[in-house]
Amino acid sequence: MTHPMRSAALTCDVLVIGSGAGGLSTAITARKHGLDVVVIEKEPFFGGTTAFSGGVLWIPGNRHAKSNGVGDTREAALTYMRNETGAFFDAAAVDAFLDTGPEMLDFFERETAVKFVPTLYPDYHPNVEGGVDIGRSVVAAPFDARALGNDITRLRPPLATITFIGMMFNSSNADLKHFFNATRSLKSALYVAKRLASHLKDLALYRRGVQITSGNALAARLAKTALDLGIPIHTNSAARELVVTDDRVTGALVDGPDGETRIVARRGVVLACGGFSHDVARIARAYPHVRCGGEHVSPVPSGNTGDGVGMAERLGAQVAIRYPQPAAWMPVSRVPMRDGSIGVFPHLVDRYKPGVIGVTRTGKRFTNEANSYHDVGAAMIEACANESETAMWLICDHATIRKYGLGYAKPAPVPLGPLLRNGYLSTGRTLAELARNAGLDAVALEATVKRYNADAVRGEDREFGRGTTSFNRYLADPEHKPNPCVAPIGDGPYYALKVVMGDLGTFDGIATSVTGEVLGEAGAPIAGLYAVGNDRASVMGGNYPGAGITLGPIMTFGYITGRHLAGVSGSANSMDNRTSNRTGNGIDASATVLRTGT
Repeated sequence: MTHPMRSAALTCDVLVIGSGAGGLSTAITARKHGLDVVVIEKEPFFGGTTAFSGGVLWIPGNRHAKSNGVGDTREAALTYMRNETGAFFDAAAVDAFLDTGPEMLDFFERETAVKFVPTLYPDYHPNVEGGVDIGRSVVAAPFDARALGNDITRLRPPLATITFIGMMFNSSNADLKHFFNATRSLKSALYVAKRLASHLKDLALYRRGVQITSGNALAARLAKTALDLGIPIHTNSAARELVVTDDRVTGALVDGPDGETRIVARRGVVLACGGFSHDVARIARAYPHVRCGGEHVSPVPSGNTGDGVGMAERLGAQVAIRYPQPAAWMPVSRVPMRDGSIGVFPHLVDRYKPGVIGVTRTGKRFTNEANSYHDVGAAMIEACANESETAMWLICDHATIRKYGLGYAKPAPVPLGPLLRNGYLSTGRTLAELARNAGLDAVALEATVKRYNADAVRGEDREFGRGTTSFNRYLADPEHKPNPCVAPIGDGPYYALKVVMGDLGTFDGIATSVTGEVLGEAGAPIAGLYAVGNDRASVMGGNYPGAGITLGPIMTFGYITGRHLAGVSGSANSMDNRTSNRTGNGIDASATVLRTGT
């Protein structure tokens, strides 16, 4: 575990403010190229939004796809990105991302504890020119968090609402099938009993699950690498103000456990504070539904309050709200927890299942519910533009909720009673009764279900086209024929779950050069200041083309920025001689000692 910072000034080459994938990938890359790096994090935990995420990276041309015989071309990926980003296509940034992404992935898998495995994710819009049905997304490999030693207590836990008593699953993990079949299969029942026993033992010993997956595994792997390289990660340490000397950013004033510390950064300061999802004033200007007086409930860490964006803005940086969709929308539901708090559940899987539809308060469907969370969120905002709130209600029958669950409500045999009593779910013996209990238009809801069922009995959705793309079908039920996304809504009782708008992080942000230099109002770099992660404006231009389009560019540009800070350019195969003279742990033998007291 790192020691607390002392009140005297610390000196390093690079100060990174934030400990998510953007900050840690930059820090690790810079350290691997011989620089002294300090990471500070204002929250008690490291990992940032990454630790809550799915841990997926979108990297066209990655070696995992190639080794599995998946065909793709750079030209196709470029065409897809041009189509997806539209008027916000940035040729230089896109070229850098496509050219460097596979190299970045190889670097981290070769040089660090970070490992990935391929996924079967299609692009979110596979029917758009350049889109593919498989191959561009990889996910962090599972990890045993005990490898962090005492620092396991500082790893941000996963989002509580998407675990089962703290146990993590991948959406494609075989664990899920066993848990769903535990009451119907002796083999699954024995598997679940063994898995639960092991997890309960871990909870007793470590007060958290240690067999971690998804973004929690990615955050842990990055942190493990950083700590092994001697990069201190100072938690509970908030940057209060950037220090400018002779028109150059030379460090920051930091409020830590022992008071104020001045950190001097010889090469530069990197803003990696996670964007502005919880900056109330900024989202009131940026988010269309909030501008109209609507509510927003974000599941990202509460510390993402726009600190980096604000510090850059005070130095004259460009921070425009220009994207029509300024954030990665995520429909969420509020979960009343046993301790009286309200949890946030992101609706990643349930909307795709056959027999589940979504309606607004008018009782009418408004979109293909099996589209991506971002697309469904954008459709919610548009459909509710003239209503009192941006919300939809997921509707299903009893057989469907018992088979698949709905939001935080788990499949059978987990009881629904507590969630009915605390108001998370509404129910009704008839659709009209359900509508009354949920506050929906009863006549319209009955007509909507009748119209939907008329096509659903044939596995069709002529109104919105559920199941017509490979992505629609990917998270549905492959065993349900003929359309894994479509089934009629059958007999009651019926259930409704209110879903509101959240986000997975901001797309708008600080304008930077390709290498991450923060740009001032006149377009010139602010010397010594860099931005990565969600602090930096997204290369995707406010669209969401595929699984991992946040973390893929984040780590790629973190890698680019880290190399730029070290004065390295060009391909990794032609690194300058500072990286050829390494000690056994991969650190430049000539690196100066970091004066941090650690």
